[in-house]
Amino acid sequence: MRVAVVHDWLVTNAGAEKVLKAILDIYPNSDIFSLVNFLNREDKRSILKNRVIKTSFIQKLPFSKKYFRNYLPLFPKAIESFDLTKYDLIISSSWAVAKGVKTHNRQLHICYSHTPIRYAWDLYDEYIANLKQPKKFLVEQTLRYIRTWDINTTNRVDYFIANSKFVKERIKRIYKRDAKVIYPPVNVFKFILYLEKEDFYLTASRLVSYKKTKLIVEAFNKMPNKKLIVVGAGEEFNNIKKIAKSNIKLLGYQKDNLLISYMQRAKGFIYGAVEDFGIVPIEAMACGTPVIALNKGGTAETIIDGVTGVHFNNQNIDSIIDAVDRFEILDFNFRDISTYAKKFSTQRFKNEFSEYIDKLVKKKITFQ
Repeated sequence: MRVAVVHDWLVTNAGAEKVLKAILDIYPNSDIFSLVNFLNREDKRSILKNRVIKTSFIQKLPFSKKYFRNYLPLFPKAIESFDLTKYDLIISSSWAVAKGVKTHNRQLHICYSHTPIRYAWDLYDEYIANLKQPKKFLVEQTLRYIRTWDINTTNRVDYFIANSKFVKERIKRIYKRDAKVIYPPVNVFKFILYLEKEDFYLTASRLVSYKKTKLIVEAFNKMPNKKLIVVGAGEEFNNIKKIAKSNIKLLGYQKDNLLISYMQRAKGFIYGAVEDFGIVPIEAMACGTPVIALNKGGTAETIIDGVTGVHFNNQNIDSIIDAVDRFEILDFNFRDISTYAKKFSTQRFKNEFSEYIDKLVKKKITFQ
């Protein structure tokens, strides 16, 4: 069986790339297609095993390495430019346009959807809110075009797989399609259980607005007797550093071994974002560390309130403070939390994914 794997773009080694790596492990002889490939040498080696990637014309456009997102109006044409006619099975790993590749009726196209295009759908109003004319007009027209194209290409997908129930509901609402839920792979065995917790809380993420790290810091500013360590770099770093009081320590970017050490020793891990799934809270739980997180999105599904952590219902200071207060009167079993996190392992993903694909392939062959 000839297999093509289509990924939106290869720029960083984030959650979607962990899914891609696992899919490539399952189908080692597959061919890979992506709008652009600007991974560094180390990530090319670890994710792609130095395999050749077939990229679109956007790869060669001026300044594309730094500003490829500015070519958003060309993304539909670029993804449609791939000739996949010789493949039997097409797997798209899509959070933008990968699901829109052109197919024919003798092929089986399965889309692993990280989410429908956020900035064209759920984050549309937020995305355009602070733009000024004429840029706002141009962006609005582009996103309307992307939305129309996104809906019109939905029928190119035979089956959707969602990375969470949260995304499954979004697929149903936007595309009017059902989806099978298979949670993403998490390298839980890299995050080893540690029972000696210390008297500090930890949060770790890219320091960008939707991650709500600034909100967590503002909440701990009002809890001066509680220590918070912040790991991560990004555009909000300097602003957060300016407002952080003496009980809060910003460490910036940290390598995995140091991040894991903090995760293992923290009394609790705090996460404020609405995530499609949310890998980092799972990694914290693998260390035996309970998580305080928003009761919305992926973390509403993966954290068991009162058992593996505590939920808060609103992205505001009071809600976080209330959650921390409740957290501190609970008695958590660190071993049980770590055992629970193992259910999200990479091998579990590979087993579920390959079994589901095999079933659909057999079904396709039967009806041909």
